[in-house]
Amino acid sequence: MKSDIEIARSIKLERIENIAEHYGIPTDELENYGKYIAKVPVKLIDEKKVNKSNLILVTAITPTLAGIGKTTVSVGLTLGLNRIGKKAICALREPSLGPCFGRKGGAAGGGYAQVLPMEKINLHFTGDFHAITSAHNMISALLDNYIYQNKDNGFSLKEILWNRVLDINDRGLRDVVTGLGGKANGIVRETGFDITPASEIMAILCLATDEEDLRRRIENITLGYTTDDRPFTVKDLGVGGAITALLLDAISPNLVQTTEHTAAFVHGGPFANIAHGCNSVIATKMAMTFSDYTITEAGFGADLGAEKFYNIKCRKAGLQPKLTVLVATTQALKMHGGVAKDAIKEENHEGLTKGLANLDKHINNLQVFGQTVVVAFNRYANDTDAEIDIVRQHCKELSIGFAVNNAFVEGGKGAEELARLVVDTIEHHPSAPLYPTYSNEDSIETKISKVARHIYGAATITYSTAAKKKIKTATENGFSRFPICIAKTQYSFSTDPKAHGVAKDFEFHVRDIVINSGAEMVVVVAGDIMRMPGLPKAPQANIIDVADGKIIGLS
Repeated sequence: MKSDIEIARSIKLERIENIAEHYGIPTDELENYGKYIAKVPVKLIDEKKVNKSNLILVTAITPTLAGIGKTTVSVGLTLGLNRIGKKAICALREPSLGPCFGRKGGAAGGGYAQVLPMEKINLHFTGDFHAITSAHNMISALLDNYIYQNKDNGFSLKEILWNRVLDINDRGLRDVVTGLGGKANGIVRETGFDITPASEIMAILCLATDEEDLRRRIENITLGYTTDDRPFTVKDLGVGGAITALLLDAISPNLVQTTEHTAAFVHGGPFANIAHGCNSVIATKMAMTFSDYTITEAGFGADLGAEKFYNIKCRKAGLQPKLTVLVATTQALKMHGGVAKDAIKEENHEGLTKGLANLDKHINNLQVFGQTVVVAFNRYANDTDAEIDIVRQHCKELSIGFAVNNAFVEGGKGAEELARLVVDTIEHHPSAPLYPTYSNEDSIETKISKVARHIYGAATITYSTAAKKKIKTATENGFSRFPICIAKTQYSFSTDPKAHGVAKDFEFHVRDIVINSGAEMVVVVAGDIMRMPGLPKAPQANIIDVADGKIIGLS
């Protein structure tokens, strides 16, 4: 079979105006980025149409290092729904250059279920990530300048919360010292870098409803605390308008096409292990405005992406998903059944059966939210019919809908079974109204406890001294009403990435608290998770290249 990039390049793209016209998107409103990409203005969102559209979340069991294939399933389901006569659009996140050149090599789907043009989407795209990076670091520069210019007036911050960001994996930038080289270079202080998907500006862009809301949230960002314990914000800095100007183009969602020329919105890109893991509210509502079925995905396993989708994105945007699709693979199930990672591609019925406990835990968690769940078995070439039947029979015993997704090899045709299951389930057994894990009025500690105990399975929750202090400060400043966004490993329910299966009765240690008062959430850093990832021993950058003027090595 051809590689992802070979498949993408073999497909003759349609002009983006043709894609828009087919879905009723006014072509005279498009802002074109070449022939095949366009931004769509926020003003086209129609809340009445949004309320009539069927929103479907695609999430997954706990993934392997190689992932589960949620984006492939999301695109495949979109293709399958259109093939059976439904008007469907997917709304996805933008890839980050960090994992693209690190472990993954790309994040635009796979095989014959991709969003195109994949090279542009995986790399610079429409410049949204660059705009977010620039806006974030502009605030950093302006803050440092403000402190430097006003130091003789007695102004100082006893604590600065605002790091810089960069959209690459670089462990060497996690902790740095700035202002070295003399007084003319500013004030010497310790700081650090996070990756751009962890930026509060990224979260704000993905949660804002329009330009006015974007500016409001930007101005509410807490940059640090004054000597009298008052939050110092972007509004205090007086640069909210300038930062909004940098993001004015980026707030509009990006319209592209799939391998079968259906519409897709790709916009925003927070990670789910260190951020809230969902594409923008604006893109989701834009897709819902112009489709009867909107398919979106949330990053990593359901304990991270789906939990944050329900408790943060849906809570803030008033969204009510009609169905959740839980993606599983034999390789992930066998890993959770105790099979060694280098043997998970081999047939192993015992390991697969043991690994079903991880699937069951995720199903139970999703059902507690009030969600109707169906399982999409994402098929790989080495999967056997006997292994698939084990999972199918298990789901049947649980009265859970099950379908095989083979869109990677067959495109929309390979997702028709899943598409029919999705339509039938929504028509006859749609999800109940969302039931959140916690209320806004709960304390930060109570919110953490409810997620850690009920979603993850923790027995005890412990806090570092720094975390306790920051929770106290956050509560005193009225931030405890915000939802929480837990940053932890994606490879386990616990904070130990090697604790596969269903971790139980473990200690959940909160190392740090990060206040995102503009994004209106409290980030809870647990275990050893880093907000600036490092590169693997053999990064994908070793493979990505240019040959005869064309990019190769992306996937």
